[in-house]
Amino acid sequence: MGLMKGSAGFVRFSVEGDLPENIWDYIAERITAFAFKDIDDTYEEDSLGWVSVSNMFDTEFNYASYAAGNYVTLSMRLDERKVSATIVKKFVAKEEERIKKEKEIPKISRSMRVEIKERIQNELMRKALPMPSVFDLCWNLEDSTLLFFSTNKKAQALLEDLFKETFGLTIMQQIPYLCGEHLLDEEGADRLARITPDIFV
Repeated sequence: MGLMKGSAGFVRFSVEGDLPENIWDYIAERITAFAFKDIDDTYEEDSLGWVSVSNMFDTEFNYASYAAGNYVTLSMRLDERKVSATIVKKFVAKEEERIKKEKEIPKISRSMRVEIKERIQNELMRKALPMPSVFDLCWNLEDSTLLFFSTNKKAQALLEDLFKETFGLTIMQQIPYLCGEHLLDEEGADRLARITPDIFV
C-alpha cells in the first residue's frame, strides 16, 4: 500500500549529502528534469521517473505539488513491457515449424534458431502494452530521512539509483540499530554502542 492509503508498509532510509542553499529551486529543477516520460506510443522497453503522489499521470507538478512543509512527497513510476517466456517459446516453435515446411528441411541450424528467437521477442515486445508500477516516498528535509512505501528489493534498488541521479544524494537503508543512533541523545547512543548480543537458553 502507498502513502495515500489507509495502511502502508515502508522502508526507512537516511539521506546522505548536502543540498544547495536554494533548496526548493534545486529540487523543482531536478524533479522536472527526471520526471516520468510516457512510452505508450514508442517501442521503448521501460521508463522510470517521478510523478505526483496523488496522480500517476501528473508530471508537471503544478504549484509544487510535491512540497508539504519540510517534506517532499513523490511517486516513482516504472513502466515496463514484458512478454511471458512461455508465449515467446510458443511463437518461436511455431515460426520454426513454418520455416521447416517452407524450406523443406528436417532441422533448423542453431544460428537460425537464435535469429528467430530474437526476432520473435522483438516483435512481441513491440506489441506488448507497458505495465505501470508506482511507489510512493516521503522525504523529510529537516532530519534527512526518507520513507519508501515498498518492501520490494528491485524497487528499492531503482530508487537508490534514481534518487542519486536526480538529487546527487545517496540513501542508506536504516536498520533498527541505526534508527536508534539517530533518535537517541548522546548519552543514549553511548549506551546503545555498549550493548552486546546475548543468548537466552
